[in-house]
Amino acid sequence: MKIIVTGSLGHIGKPLTEELVKKGHEVVVISSNPDRKKDIEALGAVAAIGSVDDVDFLTATFTGADVVHAMIPPHNAAPDPVAYSRKVADSYIMALRQSGVKRVVYISSYGAHLEKGVGLIKLHHYIENELLKLDLEALTFVRATYIYYNLHRFAGMIKSAGVMVANYGGDDRVVLVSPEDIAATALSEIEAKTTGNKIVYAASDERTCNEIAQILGEAIGKPDLKWVTISDDEMQKAYESYGMAPHVAATMVEMFAACHTGLINEDYYLHKPVLGNVKTEDFAKEFAAAFNAK
Repeated sequence: MKIIVTGSLGHIGKPLTEELVKKGHEVVVISSNPDRKKDIEALGAVAAIGSVDDVDFLTATFTGADVVHAMIPPHNAAPDPVAYSRKVADSYIMALRQSGVKRVVYISSYGAHLEKGVGLIKLHHYIENELLKLDLEALTFVRATYIYYNLHRFAGMIKSAGVMVANYGGDDRVVLVSPEDIAATALSEIEAKTTGNKIVYAASDERTCNEIAQILGEAIGKPDLKWVTISDDEMQKAYESYGMAPHVAATMVEMFAACHTGLINEDYYLHKPVLGNVKTEDFAKEFAAAFNAK
């Protein structure tokens, strides 16, 4: 099959591309970075260099594809992440409609079934609903849970304060997932012969925040590491003190508040998948290597 992979050679795109090429598929990887061309070609894929804001570029790249694997690229520098994501989503929707692609696998998020109450994740709710309006033969939403690498953001806090602090923590239960397990789920859905609309969850492990802190602490030589819960207001002030715009901070606070209440996990537990291979102890080795390298 001819498969388009968006997201360049990121955490998900690279392992997915590697496996698709191994299986003999014709893979085209979209990247906005010209320097990625040689890396993409080294994997045996074709590089399509252009912007995901460019509908004409996307339409030309999508045309003739059997499947498009779609995801929103990282948007950490965007002043309004939700607005940026909607703009990219609208480009995808228009290009999919104009190119005539009939099968799409979209990397979404847990909590995407909710229109509000989940902060940043509302962008995935919007995108899912827009994709459902297309005339597709097969549409799969791969709803990824809490990606392990987001735990790296606690490294500086652990070094400076000796604790993990957020507006979720303690005995709050977190459903974790590795990019490799997301890629494996996406690969399965890309190769599936199913038709119609489908939702699958990608998850690797389920742990409380206290358990996560203990596992990470042991890996970095701090066995007494604790994960302390603070209020939403305190979290908002902390984000703003780091220079985050108030409206962006508010979406982050709301998203993690949904982790604290369990709201974000409700639909996941109704459609719980077989957990992937990468466990928290496995990620802890990666965390420790990065922690000790700084």
